[in-house]
Amino acid sequence: PGITVVLRDFEDFENDLAGTVRSFSCLPGVPVLVAAEAFPYPPVPLPAGVSFLRLLPAADRPPPRPELHVRTRHVALVPDGTRGAPGLLERLRDELEAAADTGAVRLVAAPVGTGPLRCLQLRMEPREWTAKYSPGNSAVPGRCQALEGAAVILLRSRDLFSLPFPLSRPVPTALFVQAALRGWGLRVVPGSVFPAARRPPASPHNRWKAESLAEERRSRLMRELGVKREVLADGGERWYGCGKATARCFGTVHVDTPRYLLEDRWTPPCCLRALRETARHVTEVLEATGVRYWLEGGSLLGAARHGDIIPWDYDVDLGIYREDVGKCRWLAAAAAGRAVEDAEGFLWEKAAEGDFYRVHYSRSNRLHVDLWPFYRRGEIMTKDTWLGHRQDVEFPERYLLPRLPVPFAGFTAMAPNDPRGFLELKFGPGVIEKPEYPNPAVKRL
Repeated sequence: PGITVVLRDFEDFENDLAGTVRSFSCLPGVPVLVAAEAFPYPPVPLPAGVSFLRLLPAADRPPPRPELHVRTRHVALVPDGTRGAPGLLERLRDELEAAADTGAVRLVAAPVGTGPLRCLQLRMEPREWTAKYSPGNSAVPGRCQALEGAAVILLRSRDLFSLPFPLSRPVPTALFVQAALRGWGLRVVPGSVFPAARRPPASPHNRWKAESLAEERRSRLMRELGVKREVLADGGERWYGCGKATARCFGTVHVDTPRYLLEDRWTPPCCLRALRETARHVTEVLEATGVRYWLEGGSLLGAARHGDIIPWDYDVDLGIYREDVGKCRWLAAAAAGRAVEDAEGFLWEKAAEGDFYRVHYSRSNRLHVDLWPFYRRGEIMTKDTWLGHRQDVEFPERYLLPRLPVPFAGFTAMAPNDPRGFLELKFGPGVIEKPEYPNPAVKRL
């Protein structure tokens, strides 16, 4: 029985660690544990009886086991600069035990100081690599899944150490995301406020340093937790995945089945964003230069289903008239065997797999749009490279006479005049209404 106070979120270069530790170590029967990658530098004098846990492994010591350093039933995670007060921790514990009878509430919290503490709802969508925040539920005051603002968070020790990332920083965010994935509720205890230390304002340099480290830690945490996009309560977004200057989030795709499908996930949202940008750019270039194009294969299928890229797709397919290739200087350069980067950083090249073209998001990020050059043979449209895909078949040119605009990926793209007939010719009857992964046999493995 009892409550262990854990201090994890503090900076080496500017902190109130000594004052915070003294404040809580004076409370009777409250063990205090300071956890960090290494002992703070400059050194901080810790009172007698306060334990320090080094979380960074070293070759000459046993691996860190934080769960062995907490011997009480409950643990309170306390932000730097908090001051203890008699009875407050016990009140949080009693509230947790009373609320835990329902099985839904596993965490309780109380604000630190007079700053605002905002209660938020948090919905995790692992399949889409996304965390979505929204304002708290006014029908049940104090019940939420996440908080904005400084707070002391208390939970059972066994719950904390059942999490795969129990002491990752920033600690509150790590707890909220992992708790939301498990359906754990959080309750703000009314009328309980922990005092905050009176500290002089941080210098501009230290403030910049702290903000930079916080952003770096949050990005690293989100990568560990498999979150590539956060949708904030005010509608803003934070992104943690790939971009122009990085590689895409997945490697080589085998038998049309990306690795993320085998992990029960869909295309990372940053990759979908890059595909949408590339598709918009390519279609604008083709339209400006007079190259006739249309949505092909799975891209047309996504447009017919919901006006966007299929959520688990990893490229965009466009058909073009082969005779129009020379109208676009980027395509003409690619046809001549040169990989060229246009003014906006998109890379145009001839595909190594056959007689078609590929436009990459950038030199570093190889998310791409494939351009398939078709030509007439009588009244049939055909091409020279066939990769054995189910939809890789010839078709009558009448589907392109005329081409019609359709909504796709946030813009308007050209498509065959009878999308359903075109798709059912290529994929089979009912393909629009029957979504399936590209290779169910591989998925079943």
